Amino acid sequence: MASDLPDYFFRVRENGAFVFRVDVENRQRRIDMDQIAVVNVKNGEIKPHGGRALSDDDVQAISNWMQERQMVLAERNIDDILRNVDHLNITAHWAQSRATEDELEAITDALLLAMHDLRTVLVRKKADRMMKG
Repeated sequence: MASDLPDYFFRVRENGAFVFRVDVENRQRRIDMDQIAVVNVKNGEIKPHGGRALSDDDVQAISNWMQERQMVLAERNIDDILRNVDHLNITAHWAQSRATEDELEAITDALLLAMHDLRTVLVRKKADRMMKG
């Protein structure tokens, strides 16, 4: 098992991760994780932890992880938006086929305002893209 472990472990947090170096080469033959850095995926910042200096290998591994993490987050973001499209379709079906008058009264204004805001943003962004191209 120990030989299968990666050299680094990234404890994900909201804007990045805490980075640990994984050590299995010790006398007790247990897994030690030593925090070496804190990273911010949004601004690309890498802060060494505890006044230590990061090796070139450390920085390269962290940079690679940050690049992969940014791709994962971008894919999740698009997936979330596509799920919202599904939810809007499900909501339309619900409103047309099963919603009671009281239920519709409870959600109509909030939903109409949110959809109007979204439509306004999408139309403006589409017009901007068309003007560029």
